[in-house]
Amino acid sequence: LTLRDDLRDQLKGMYDLQRLTSRVATGRCSPRDLSCLSTTLGQLPRLKACLSERRSARLQTLEQRIDLCAEVRQAISETLVDDPPVSAGDGNVVREGFNAELDEFRELSRGGKQWIAGYQAKESERTGIPSLKIGFNKVFGYYLEVTAAHLDKVPDDYIRKQTLKNQERFITPELKEYEGKVLRAEDRAIALEQEILGRLKEDVARYVARLLATADALAEVDVFTGLAALAAVGGYCRPEVTEDPVLDIREGRHPVLDRLMPSGQFVPNDVRLGVDTEQIEQTGRADGLNGRVQIITGPNMAGKSTYIRQGALLTIMSQMGSFVPASEARIGVADRVFARVGASDELGRGQSTFMVEMTETARILNSATRRSVVILDEIGRGTSTYDGISLAWSITEHLHDETACRTMFATHYHELTDLTQTLKHAANWHVSVQENNDDVIFMHRVVEGAAGRSYGIHVARLAGVPGTVTERATRILEALENQNVNEEGQSTVPKREPKRQQQQLRLFDFPEDPLLDEIRQLNVDEMTPREAMDELYRLHQEIARRDDE
Repeated sequence: LTLRDDLRDQLKGMYDLQRLTSRVATGRCSPRDLSCLSTTLGQLPRLKACLSERRSARLQTLEQRIDLCAEVRQAISETLVDDPPVSAGDGNVVREGFNAELDEFRELSRGGKQWIAGYQAKESERTGIPSLKIGFNKVFGYYLEVTAAHLDKVPDDYIRKQTLKNQERFITPELKEYEGKVLRAEDRAIALEQEILGRLKEDVARYVARLLATADALAEVDVFTGLAALAAVGGYCRPEVTEDPVLDIREGRHPVLDRLMPSGQFVPNDVRLGVDTEQIEQTGRADGLNGRVQIITGPNMAGKSTYIRQGALLTIMSQMGSFVPASEARIGVADRVFARVGASDELGRGQSTFMVEMTETARILNSATRRSVVILDEIGRGTSTYDGISLAWSITEHLHDETACRTMFATHYHELTDLTQTLKHAANWHVSVQENNDDVIFMHRVVEGAAGRSYGIHVARLAGVPGTVTERATRILEALENQNVNEEGQSTVPKREPKRQQQQLRLFDFPEDPLLDEIRQLNVDEMTPREAMDELYRLHQEIARRDDE
């Protein structure tokens, strides 16, 4: 077996150590929880042995962090039975031989019950009542029950306690004497068991910090083995993580859909995004990459959203140390991954779908940096067509010129494909389709170039929209498309004006106030609230002094 298989076999026999320890720390653990804790600790020596003397520095560190806590396991296994009940009130929690007094109470309890069974047989024979039986209830304890047909055989020493429709119930001094012994023994046994269990909980609680540290190490081992198993089964590759802001993935697959769909059915795609500064410095070219902004067009249901989410997910997976579902991958470190996908509103806040979309977009534009990865899906679709195109156009320009981050923008606005004529590091990609007369076959393959059509009317036809509606829509589409191009067939969207350089110096160039330097030098993260208030008061006094002068 491989190390991965060995570790997974050991982990299968363990319970959630962090959850069990949390219950111990809060005093809410049951006997069953303590037994599960002991079982988990019993697996640790074998797992620790699997990790020992490994070349990986991380595995060596994890092996050292795993604390066997042998004292805890020994205390639990010596005290509790192998399969204790969930509740301590059910009894039979503490192991035989652990406490002599408890064993005595248990023996008396078992012996008393045996005596009652023998007493019933003896009385039945003495009285000649074959149906005589002994019962118990919480009102008056044990009793002798005689049916109405045998009441004439009841001896004089029986004391009547209850009369029912077809039988009567009696007690005897001898029966009550043994009843007292049995019940007291059972109660005292349960009370003593709970006392022993309480002491055990207190003893285990002293090891909470060590148990939690071990739980953290086990969680990390669990993640590593899970990722390793997934990579082996899914044919993942080890990505090259670089400082360059690139996203170069060959034959990449969506990590979730690749597992959900039948084997071989998911269509892999390349992602070639970013500007490889290292390659440009060495060769003067950026072969294989298509700029930092991808504008992805294509019909609905063709896979645009899957494609851009796949790129973001593989970025996260590579940065967390996982292999990725691809044949080859070179992925630059990202400080954050921003996503504006899907459509939702927040009625509780009085925000429409479009308002939510714009709020999230504003957060991206104000927070993204050169090292960020941004995926945008259908920005601007929640408003009018021209407003949506205008916003999408301007947002793309801002991400390209100002933020200069890796961006994947899936859109149905085909006018945006003209941006590659004015944006140096933008590229058009589209999801290919195959047309057969009036039918459309989605190839789910993302290739270079802009899509010629959106195929929205074709999708509507596939969805069952009446033919008269789709035919009318086709004629309207032709009329609308002719309105947005000039005589040469080019888009009528105006080009972006370049930044204006400041040509004239200010008439009065005031020097910067020294107080600004003082404020910049303040380390507010390490100041106490009192120190911050004192500093604010000092600055206020300084400004007031200047005003007086």
